[in-house]
Amino acid sequence: MASSDSTPSVPISAPLATKKENNTPVGSKIAELNESRAELLSRIQGLKLDLQNWRSKLDTQVKIYRDELTDLKKTLNVEVDQLRTEFQDLRNTLHQQHEDVTASLRNLGLQDVSEGVKDGEEQPKVEAKDEEMQTPAIKENGKEMEN
Repeated sequence: MASSDSTPSVPISAPLATKKENNTPVGSKIAELNESRAELLSRIQGLKLDLQNWRSKLDTQVKIYRDELTDLKKTLNVEVDQLRTEFQDLRNTLHQQHEDVTASLRNLGLQDVSEGVKDGEEQPKVEAKDEEMQTPAIKENGKEMEN
């Protein structure tokens, strides 16, 4: 029986040795996983900070661009208003000049061609004057042409 007692003790010590060998790789693997987890968490924190900085810079740029666009819009509106005023002034000046020329022509006894076109009756009178002006030119040359 002594030999039977010694035999069972050997197999008992063998499984303990195997457990210790298995514990070492598991322990090292746990340590590696913990280290890897810490590295990943560190990288995630770094990426979060980078993203936060990027968003902040982007928000700043958007604000700057909006301010610039607002300024450009205001400037454009001012320039458009100035152009409208200038065109209105030009329109008024041209209208006044047209009225002055029309009044001067009336004072001289001539009629404005644009008014003649409007009235319809005035246009034949203008044509009659054109014929009178052409007739003396023909007589001056000494030749009269019949139509």
